[in-house]
Amino acid sequence: MSLYEPKSASPPPVSAVAWTSNSSTCPKDFTLINLTLDGATANFVRGFAMKSGYYLCYSTNAAGGMVVSDIQVISDKEPIPHGYCFIPEYLEPKASVWKKKRVCVRLLPLGSVDMAVLDIKLTAKNKVVLQHYTCLGDIHGYVLWCKKGHFSSPLPQAKPRSFSLDLRKLTLDQPAPPLPLRPSNAPPPPPVGKLSRRRSNLEVKDPAESVYDSSNIYGISAMDGVPFSLHPRFEATAARAVPLNNLSNIRIKSVQDIENEYNYTFAVEESAANQTRSRNSLASHNY
Repeated sequence: MSLYEPKSASPPPVSAVAWTSNSSTCPKDFTLINLTLDGATANFVRGFAMKSGYYLCYSTNAAGGMVVSDIQVISDKEPIPHGYCFIPEYLEPKASVWKKKRVCVRLLPLGSVDMAVLDIKLTAKNKVVLQHYTCLGDIHGYVLWCKKGHFSSPLPQAKPRSFSLDLRKLTLDQPAPPLPLRPSNAPPPPPVGKLSRRRSNLEVKDPAESVYDSSNIYGISAMDGVPFSLHPRFEATAARAVPLNNLSNIRIKSVQDIENEYNYTFAVEESAANQTRSRNSLASHNY
Protein backbone atom coordinates (compact mmCIF):
# COMPACT_ATOMS: atom_id res chain seq x y z
CA MET A 1 0.00 0.00 0.00
CA SER A 2 1.29 3.41 -0.88
CA LEU A 3 1.97 5.82 1.98
CA TYR A 4 0.46 8.65 -0.02
CA GLU A 5 -2.92 6.98 -0.57
CA PRO A 6 -5.61 9.66 -0.21
CA LYS A 7 -7.97 9.43 2.75
CA SER A 8 -11.62 8.59 2.21
CA ALA A 9 -13.99 11.51 2.30
CA SER A 10 -15.71 12.10 5.65
CA PRO A 11 -19.48 11.51 5.82
CA PRO A 12 -21.71 14.57 5.87
CA PRO A 13 -22.79 15.81 9.31
CA VAL A 14 -26.31 15.42 10.67
CA SER A 15 -28.24 18.64 10.14
CA ALA A 16 -31.58 17.78 11.83
CA VAL A 17 -33.26 15.13 14.01
CA ALA A 18 -37.04 14.69 14.35
CA TRP A 19 -39.88 12.37 15.38
CA THR A 20 -42.20 10.97 12.72
CA SER A 21 -45.09 8.51 12.81
CA ASN A 22 -44.29 6.59 9.58
CA SER A 23 -42.58 6.88 6.23
CA SER A 24 -45.46 8.89 4.73
CA THR A 25 -45.15 11.65 7.36
CA CYS A 26 -41.35 11.61 7.29
CA PRO A 27 -40.10 14.93 5.87
CA LYS A 28 -38.23 15.05 2.61
CA ASP A 29 -34.46 14.43 2.73
CA PHE A 30 -34.85 12.62 6.10
CA THR A 31 -33.78 9.03 6.81
CA LEU A 32 -36.25 6.97 8.87
CA ILE A 33 -34.72 4.64 11.52
CA ASN A 34 -37.26 1.83 11.37
CA LEU A 35 -34.95 -0.97 12.61
CA THR A 36 -32.39 -1.28 15.39
CA LEU A 37 -28.98 -2.85 14.98
CA ASP A 38 -30.44 -5.93 16.68
CA GLY A 39 -33.03 -6.30 13.92
CA ALA A 40 -36.00 -5.22 16.05
CA THR A 41 -38.61 -2.72 14.95
CA ALA A 42 -37.65 0.76 16.14
CA ASN A 43 -41.23 1.82 16.87
CA PHE A 44 -41.29 3.68 20.18
CA VAL A 45 -45.00 2.82 20.73
CA ARG A 46 -45.24 -0.94 21.03
CA GLY A 47 -48.46 -2.78 21.75
CA PHE A 48 -51.06 -5.13 20.36
CA ALA A 49 -52.99 -3.77 17.34
CA MET A 50 -51.20 -0.42 17.54
CA LYS A 51 -51.59 1.35 14.18
CA SER A 52 -49.78 4.57 15.02
CA GLY A 53 -46.38 5.05 16.59
CA TYR A 54 -43.34 7.24 16.26
CA TYR A 55 -39.84 6.74 14.90
CA LEU A 56 -36.62 8.69 14.94
CA CYS A 57 -35.43 10.23 11.69
CA TYR A 58 -32.48 12.41 10.75
CA SER A 59 -31.24 14.46 7.83
CA THR A 60 -27.79 15.19 6.42
CA ASN A 61 -28.93 17.91 4.05
CA ALA A 62 -26.90 21.02 5.00
CA ALA A 63 -28.84 23.37 2.73
CA GLY A 64 -30.16 25.21 5.78
CA GLY A 65 -26.62 26.05 6.92
CA MET A 66 -26.95 24.34 10.34
CA VAL A 67 -25.44 21.13 11.80
CA VAL A 68 -26.13 19.08 14.94
CA SER A 69 -23.09 19.44 17.19
CA ASP A 70 -24.47 17.37 20.10
CA ILE A 71 -27.46 15.23 21.20
CA GLN A 72 -28.70 14.61 24.73
CA VAL A 73 -31.48 12.54 26.30
CA ILE A 74 -33.04 14.21 29.37
CA SER A 75 -35.95 13.34 31.65
CA ASP A 76 -39.06 15.47 32.03
CA LYS A 77 -37.78 16.74 35.42
CA GLU A 78 -34.46 18.03 34.05
CA PRO A 79 -34.24 21.54 32.60
CA ILE A 80 -33.23 21.74 28.97
CA PRO A 81 -29.53 22.63 28.65
CA HIS A 82 -28.55 26.08 27.49
CA GLY A 83 -28.25 26.29 23.71
CA TYR A 84 -30.29 23.09 23.12
CA CYS A 85 -33.79 22.59 21.73
CA PHE A 86 -36.25 19.69 21.60
CA ILE A 87 -36.42 17.93 18.26
CA PRO A 88 -39.58 18.68 16.21
CA GLU A 89 -42.46 16.24 15.88
CA TYR A 90 -43.97 15.34 12.48
CA LEU A 91 -46.74 13.02 13.67
CA GLU A 92 -50.28 11.99 12.90
CA PRO A 93 -53.02 13.42 15.14
CA LYS A 94 -53.48 10.01 16.84
CA ALA A 95 -49.78 9.58 17.65
CA SER A 96 -47.93 11.21 20.56
CA VAL A 97 -44.34 11.21 21.79
CA TRP A 98 -43.45 9.75 25.18
CA LYS A 99 -42.73 12.77 27.37
CA LYS A 100 -40.87 11.13 30.27
CA LYS A 101 -37.69 11.15 28.19
CA ARG A 102 -36.99 13.85 25.64
CA VAL A 103 -34.35 14.15 22.91
CA CYS A 104 -32.76 17.58 22.51
CA VAL A 105 -30.08 18.75 20.08
CA ARG A 106 -27.67 21.63 19.78
CA LEU A 107 -27.69 23.35 16.37
CA LEU A 108 -24.77 25.50 15.25
CA PRO A 109 -23.92 27.24 11.97
CA LEU A 110 -22.09 25.09 9.48
CA GLY A 111 -19.04 27.33 9.22
CA SER A 112 -18.55 27.76 12.99
CA VAL A 113 -17.58 24.14 13.87
CA ASP A 114 -15.50 21.38 12.32
CA MET A 115 -16.82 18.52 14.52
CA ALA A 116 -20.47 17.41 14.64
CA VAL A 117 -22.72 14.36 14.84
CA LEU A 118 -22.10 12.11 11.85
CA ASP A 119 -24.46 9.17 12.51
CA ILE A 120 -27.28 7.98 14.82
CA LYS A 121 -27.99 4.35 15.81
CA LEU A 122 -30.55 2.52 17.95
CA THR A 123 -30.15 -0.76 19.87
CA ALA A 124 -32.69 -2.76 21.82
CA LYS A 125 -30.27 -4.37 24.29
CA ASN A 126 -28.16 -2.58 26.87
CA LYS A 127 -25.38 -5.16 26.61
CA VAL A 128 -24.54 -4.17 23.05
CA VAL A 129 -21.56 -1.81 22.81
CA LEU A 130 -20.91 0.12 19.61
CA GLN A 131 -17.33 1.11 18.93
CA HIS A 132 -16.65 4.76 18.05
CA TYR A 133 -20.19 5.64 19.18
CA THR A 134 -21.31 7.51 22.29
CA CYS A 135 -24.17 6.11 24.38
CA LEU A 136 -26.74 8.87 24.96
CA GLY A 137 -29.10 6.95 27.23
CA ASP A 138 -32.16 4.76 27.43
CA ILE A 139 -35.45 6.06 26.07
CA HIS A 140 -38.59 3.88 26.22
CA GLY A 141 -36.71 0.58 25.99
CA TYR A 142 -34.24 1.64 23.29
CA VAL A 143 -30.68 2.87 23.60
CA LEU A 144 -29.69 5.87 21.52
CA TRP A 145 -26.13 6.17 20.14
CA CYS A 146 -24.40 8.86 18.14
CA LYS A 147 -21.08 9.14 16.38
CA LYS A 148 -19.15 12.39 16.42
CA GLY A 149 -16.21 13.36 14.27
CA HIS A 150 -14.59 15.92 12.06
CA PHE A 151 -16.17 16.78 8.77
CA SER A 152 -15.25 18.86 5.78
CA SER A 153 -17.63 21.59 4.66
CA PRO A 154 -19.06 20.90 1.22
CA LEU A 155 -17.58 23.10 -1.45
CA PRO A 156 -20.07 25.31 -3.26
CA GLN A 157 -20.76 24.03 -6.73
CA ALA A 158 -20.94 26.49 -9.57
CA LYS A 159 -24.14 26.39 -11.51
CA PRO A 160 -23.62 25.52 -15.19
CA ARG A 161 -24.36 28.32 -17.56
CA SER A 162 -25.08 28.17 -21.27
CA PHE A 163 -23.78 30.94 -23.48
CA SER A 164 -25.32 31.63 -26.88
CA LEU A 165 -23.54 34.25 -28.95
CA ASP A 166 -24.79 35.50 -32.28
CA LEU A 167 -21.78 36.80 -34.22
CA ARG A 168 -24.00 38.44 -36.77
CA LYS A 169 -25.22 40.94 -34.16
CA LEU A 170 -21.71 42.04 -33.22
CA THR A 171 -20.73 45.41 -34.69
CA LEU A 172 -18.26 48.18 -33.91
CA ASP A 173 -20.68 50.94 -34.91
CA GLN A 174 -22.47 52.73 -32.15
CA PRO A 175 -26.20 52.03 -32.04
CA ALA A 176 -28.49 54.78 -33.23
CA PRO A 177 -30.52 56.59 -30.57
CA PRO A 178 -33.97 55.10 -30.06
CA LEU A 179 -36.85 56.77 -31.82
CA PRO A 180 -39.47 58.49 -29.64
CA LEU A 181 -42.52 56.46 -28.86
CA ARG A 182 -45.65 57.38 -30.76
CA PRO A 183 -49.19 56.04 -30.22
CA SER A 184 -50.48 53.79 -32.94
CA ASN A 185 -53.68 55.81 -33.35
CA ALA A 186 -52.04 59.26 -33.58
CA PRO A 187 -53.26 61.49 -36.45
CA PRO A 188 -50.96 61.78 -39.45
CA PRO A 189 -48.59 64.76 -39.49
CA PRO A 190 -49.85 67.79 -41.47
CA PRO A 191 -48.26 68.87 -44.73
CA VAL A 192 -45.07 70.84 -44.26
CA GLY A 193 -46.06 73.58 -46.72
CA LYS A 194 -49.35 74.53 -45.04
CA LEU A 195 -47.84 74.45 -41.57
CA SER A 196 -44.94 76.74 -42.48
CA ARG A 197 -47.30 79.28 -44.18
CA ARG A 198 -49.52 79.36 -41.12
CA ARG A 199 -46.68 79.74 -38.64
CA SER A 200 -45.06 82.53 -40.67
CA ASN A 201 -47.97 84.84 -39.69
CA LEU A 202 -47.76 84.03 -35.98
CA GLU A 203 -46.07 86.33 -33.50
CA VAL A 204 -42.84 84.92 -32.10
CA LYS A 205 -43.15 84.41 -28.33
CA ASP A 206 -40.87 83.31 -25.52
CA PRO A 207 -40.97 79.48 -25.24
CA ALA A 208 -41.25 79.80 -21.43
CA GLU A 209 -44.53 81.75 -21.81
CA SER A 210 -46.11 79.27 -24.21
CA VAL A 211 -48.64 76.90 -22.66
CA TYR A 212 -48.83 74.56 -25.62
CA ASP A 213 -46.51 72.85 -28.04
CA SER A 214 -46.23 75.03 -31.14
CA SER A 215 -44.74 72.17 -33.12
CA ASN A 216 -48.13 70.45 -33.03
CA ILE A 217 -50.74 72.04 -35.32
CA TYR A 218 -53.50 70.73 -33.02
CA GLY A 219 -52.16 72.95 -30.22
CA ILE A 220 -52.53 76.19 -32.25
CA SER A 221 -55.63 78.29 -31.46
CA ALA A 222 -57.73 79.99 -34.14
CA MET A 223 -57.14 83.39 -32.43
CA ASP A 224 -53.34 83.17 -32.65
CA GLY A 225 -51.94 86.29 -34.37
CA VAL A 226 -55.22 88.29 -34.18
CA PRO A 227 -54.64 91.66 -32.35
CA PHE A 228 -57.06 92.58 -29.54
CA SER A 229 -58.99 95.90 -29.96
CA LEU A 230 -62.46 97.27 -29.15
CA HIS A 231 -64.96 98.23 -31.82
CA PRO A 232 -65.16 102.04 -32.30
CA ARG A 233 -68.87 102.01 -31.42
CA PHE A 234 -68.15 100.61 -27.95
CA GLU A 235 -65.30 103.06 -27.42
CA ALA A 236 -67.67 106.05 -28.12
CA THR A 237 -70.35 104.64 -25.77
CA ALA A 238 -67.85 104.17 -22.94
CA ALA A 239 -66.59 107.77 -23.39
CA ARG A 240 -70.18 109.22 -23.29
CA ALA A 241 -71.22 107.16 -20.23
CA VAL A 242 -68.93 108.95 -17.73
CA PRO A 243 -67.64 112.37 -18.86
CA LEU A 244 -64.32 113.23 -17.42
CA ASN A 245 -65.41 116.79 -16.41
CA ASN A 246 -68.14 115.36 -14.07
CA LEU A 247 -65.65 113.48 -11.94
CA SER A 248 -64.80 116.65 -10.00
CA ASN A 249 -68.42 117.02 -8.74
CA ILE A 250 -68.40 113.68 -6.89
CA ARG A 251 -68.53 114.23 -3.09
CA ILE A 252 -66.99 111.58 -0.91
CA LYS A 253 -69.03 111.04 2.27
CA SER A 254 -67.48 110.29 5.62
CA VAL A 255 -68.68 107.66 8.09
CA GLN A 256 -70.42 110.32 10.22
CA ASP A 257 -72.25 111.72 7.18
CA ILE A 258 -73.56 108.30 6.30
CA GLU A 259 -74.74 107.67 9.90
CA ASN A 260 -76.49 111.06 10.06
CA GLU A 261 -78.21 110.55 6.71
CA TYR A 262 -79.46 107.06 7.46
CA ASN A 263 -80.05 107.43 11.21
CA TYR A 264 -83.31 105.91 12.42
CA THR A 265 -84.38 106.10 16.09
CA PHE A 266 -87.16 103.48 15.99
CA ALA A 267 -89.36 105.92 17.98
CA VAL A 268 -92.51 104.88 16.08
CA GLU A 269 -92.00 101.21 16.88
CA GLU A 270 -91.29 102.00 20.56
CA SER A 271 -94.49 104.10 20.84
CA ALA A 272 -96.57 101.33 19.31
CA ALA A 273 -95.12 98.77 21.69
CA ASN A 274 -95.90 100.98 24.71
CA GLN A 275 -99.52 101.41 23.58
CA THR A 276 -99.92 97.64 23.19
CA ARG A 277 -98.63 97.01 26.71
CA SER A 278 -100.99 99.64 28.13
CA ARG A 279 -104.02 98.02 26.53
CA ASN A 280 -103.04 94.56 27.80
CA SER A 281 -102.59 95.77 31.38
CA LEU A 282 -105.93 97.62 31.32
CA ALA A 283 -107.77 94.57 30.02
CA SER A 284 -106.35 92.36 32.73
CA HIS A 285 -107.28 94.92 35.42
CA ASN A 286 -110.94 94.95 34.31
CA TYR A 287 -111.18 91.22 34.63
